[in-house]
Amino acid sequence: MALLIRNAELNGVKTDVLIEGNRFKRIAPNIEADGAEPIDATGKAIVPSFVNAHTHASMTLLRGYADDLELHDWLTNYIWPLEAKMTEEDIYHGARLACLEMIKSGTTCFNDMYWHFHGVARAVEEMGMRAMLSSVFIDLGNTDQAAQQRELTIKLHEERRQYPDRIQFALGPHAIYTVSSESLRWVKSFSADNRLPIHIHVSETEKEVQDCLALRGIRPVQWLEKIGFLGPDTLAAHVVHVTNEEIGILARNGVKVVHNPVSNMKLASGTFPYVRIREAGIAISLGTDGCSSNNNLCMLEEMKIAALQAKVVHRDPTVLPADEVFAMATVNGAEALQVDCGTIAEGKLADCMLVDLSNPRLLPGYRLIDDLVYSADSSCVDTVICDGRILMQNGKVDGEEEIIAEARKYIKKFQ
Repeated sequence: MALLIRNAELNGVKTDVLIEGNRFKRIAPNIEADGAEPIDATGKAIVPSFVNAHTHASMTLLRGYADDLELHDWLTNYIWPLEAKMTEEDIYHGARLACLEMIKSGTTCFNDMYWHFHGVARAVEEMGMRAMLSSVFIDLGNTDQAAQQRELTIKLHEERRQYPDRIQFALGPHAIYTVSSESLRWVKSFSADNRLPIHIHVSETEKEVQDCLALRGIRPVQWLEKIGFLGPDTLAAHVVHVTNEEIGILARNGVKVVHNPVSNMKLASGTFPYVRIREAGIAISLGTDGCSSNNNLCMLEEMKIAALQAKVVHRDPTVLPADEVFAMATVNGAEALQVDCGTIAEGKLADCMLVDLSNPRLLPGYRLIDDLVYSADSSCVDTVICDGRILMQNGKVDGEEEIIAEARKYIKKFQ
């Protein structure tokens, strides 16, 4: 299969882009490729599609269900009780809705942590996206539950082979306050034995830090280092309440960090110490978190809020400029998930989008990346391609009406 994108603007220059299989084959003007499906990109720019590096996709079904609450109250009294009622089929429909929303706003790859691995994997496979999926590991210190979670992890690791390569498997211990130290050590060992990434929430709230200090006498990042958990395989979400010493620990261990500004603000978890983490040389990517704490999956919005929040927090308008936050949402996320995408270049995986340069939000058009970060919304996204396959064209995704109709049913089911 081949696609030939004609007359696209790339870095301000008109060019053609030939995709063969799932990679960019050639980028040059006036390409001839017999048999390739043509895409007229006149008046459009080609840019990398987004990588959402931290989310809980099927929480689309909980969007608007429990707003304006403190994190631990929100989790224990609202979210977890409702999630306990969700079946694999529910998770599947929630993940399809999430995939649709992400595609329509330019995201082709995401890093997910949620229940019912197969429900999410089925949705991702059908929707043509790329994802790193982990089943939530929570034992709450219960040894029987821990044993069940270990067995499930081993089982899912074997069953992952039924899915295409664009779906990766990861380990998903929720957090230090929901997973016992013994289980965290087991996760780390299983990760090392099978060369698997680990996706975990770290130091999201002050309560998490204070509880860790009271229980163990040291802070969360210090504790994770003490038990040998941290390493280049670790992708830590949030990382809001960290000292300079803890940042040094993360850097020394090669931990990758995901910033989630909208969720942090909505739950009043705190503000991300962007400059201190960046200056430590830690790789930073960007994620939306789930739709219960955001309440959308739009990386365009996430980029803008990340940039604006950093400027306010550091009282410096030059902090986190457009190019930097755009990289966080694209190539940084790709590198964190070990996916060979995130840039438009020959040989790279063909994950990209075409944005409509005639959209009012992109005019007059001084600098595209600035406009995408500070002005654009999903209406600017015309075409989305993942793994060399068209997922959306002219703003339309095949089957979106049925996905939306199925999602509407859940307002009655969960009430």
